[in-house]
Amino acid sequence: MRVSELFTKTRKDAPADEPSKNAQLLIKAGFIHKEMAGVYVFMPLGLRVLDNIKQIVREEMNAVGGQEVQMTVLQPKDIFEKTDRWDDKKVDNWFKTKLINGSELGMGLTHEEPMVDMLADYVSSYKDLPILVYQIQNKFRNELRAQAGLLRGREFVMKDMYSFAKTQAEHEEIYEKVAAAYHRVYDRLGIGDITYRTYADGGIFTPRFSDEFQMLSPIGEDTIYVDIDKKIAVNKEVINDKRLEQTDVDKTKLQEERAIEVGNIFPLESKYTDTLGVYYIDEAGNRQSIIGGCYGIGVSRLVGALAEHFSDEQGLVWPEAVAPAKVYLVRLGEDGEVVKVADSLYEELQKAGVEVLYDDRKEASAGEKFADADLLGIPHRLVVSQKTLEKGKIEHKKRDKKDISLLDKSDILKTLA
Repeated sequence: MRVSELFTKTRKDAPADEPSKNAQLLIKAGFIHKEMAGVYVFMPLGLRVLDNIKQIVREEMNAVGGQEVQMTVLQPKDIFEKTDRWDDKKVDNWFKTKLINGSELGMGLTHEEPMVDMLADYVSSYKDLPILVYQIQNKFRNELRAQAGLLRGREFVMKDMYSFAKTQAEHEEIYEKVAAAYHRVYDRLGIGDITYRTYADGGIFTPRFSDEFQMLSPIGEDTIYVDIDKKIAVNKEVINDKRLEQTDVDKTKLQEERAIEVGNIFPLESKYTDTLGVYYIDEAGNRQSIIGGCYGIGVSRLVGALAEHFSDEQGLVWPEAVAPAKVYLVRLGEDGEVVKVADSLYEELQKAGVEVLYDDRKEASAGEKFADADLLGIPHRLVVSQKTLEKGKIEHKKRDKKDISLLDKSDILKTLA
């Protein structure tokens, strides 16, 4: 991708109506466009970041046996009435619409009911279970406080997975496998060391705890209490719950922190399967309840959380795993040899499978190009100029380091690896 061909542009100032750091940075860098409060368009570079996070999540969900589907945004009213989740007095953040004939529909708030409804066509025997099904899809929630950029959206991208098991023991085995997969996701995103599995309220679904995955951050909306040594935490809402006495939490070793919730998993018991009349027949011919679990990761929220965490005064500092490109290649000057070497390097890197954003703009100054390189946060910067070519070298700088080195062209791929 060449910068000269990008229709998006960087900007010096953040919009006055955007108070959140993540949205300010992402808008300035041209990664997102604000459509309205809580609703953002992912532009070409931002979409690359989003897709990279999706792929990491997808790989880890597939690794534990998840099967990906694409559920519908429009949802029928009747299945939510059966589970008592249609009435706005019960769930107050629905977006709803109507067909021409007056029939009411819901818009992608959550998918427990549609997943179970779909499951009815495929599960009847113990031989059909267990099942893990997930999707990565836009969700819609009527948030009252959509003021945190990508951290609290009215339309957002989410991975939600649902497990269906024959027994409580089988469910718990799946549950722990998925929890381990979540830790691998956060490790690959570069936030594993600051993300804690956190005891939280199980709500109406279960007398057990649910689990949140909380990333430490000074701008986080949640208060958690962390045991650094055991790598576990407790949400403030359950810190005085008597059930904690049955866990290995030592309250004397907990320290208070602010955090951003970047994922959650929770038991559903048999609430939805029983209510919607979906059962299985066991080996003895008896009808049995199906035990469910739900596992969510806010994918677009992670874009915002990473932007908050991986940034400095100059701009974004993306981890390589999610960056829109690995290399920002800067061409300084229009001298024939400079253009030839820069173009050649661009082609060679692409052939080697290295994603490159090539700043080939003729009208931009060196200062503008370097400022954009820092703002965009791409991990490696390579510079080709008359000055570097006189030394037979290419300039290299990592975005998260101050040191600048001069490399032989033949050593560039080795250095990037």
